[in-house]
Amino acid sequence: AVVSTQSTGELREQHRLHERVILLGNVEQSKVRDVLVQGHVFLNTSLTEAFCMAIVEAVSCGLPVVSTAVGGISEVFPADFVYLAAETTPDSLTTGILETIERMDRGEVMTVGEMHERVTAMYSWSDVTRRTEQVYRECSKPKQPLTSRLDLQWSRAPVAGTLYYICYAISYLIFVITSWLQPEHTIEVVPCRYEDGIVEKGRPNRLGR
Repeated sequence: AVVSTQSTGELREQHRLHERVILLGNVEQSKVRDVLVQGHVFLNTSLTEAFCMAIVEAVSCGLPVVSTAVGGISEVFPADFVYLAAETTPDSLTTGILETIERMDRGEVMTVGEMHERVTAMYSWSDVTRRTEQVYRECSKPKQPLTSRLDLQWSRAPVAGTLYYICYAISYLIFVITSWLQPEHTIEVVPCRYEDGIVEKGRPNRLGR
């Protein structure tokens, strides 16, 4: 087994698993693929997770995945890619590993090439770039005046709309107070950094850089 979490060190000592468990620690990004292809099943034991990039990397290297069903993991891949444990417990994960190994023995798991091709079709940096640009375009479109949006919210749901007005009034009051306590001209501007040097947008900061 290949384990990358250092917290398992004491368990390895306790059960004398030095020859069966390898603690890798942090792995350089350039060496992740070389580590993953040594395995047969990728086990993810996250207790909280948004989008699990580790699962994408593992499947791209041809590893079937056994994982806890937390956060957005269930949305990353279809069911034939990932076995989601019924509970976040060692027993449930163990069951998933055993069932996955049995499926591999029966030839019911996709080949490395099939996994890689499907992942490539589902996820690519060009697609991520395209969708990111689309989000920015949507955000940059002219919006309705705030008062119009508040009126629209109030007309659709008077109770929620009233709370909306109250929250806006409180937020605006906090903004006025903080602006008085710390005027904008006293706030240091963070420069924009590019590969060819430092390029600043707006006024210089107080350090003159």
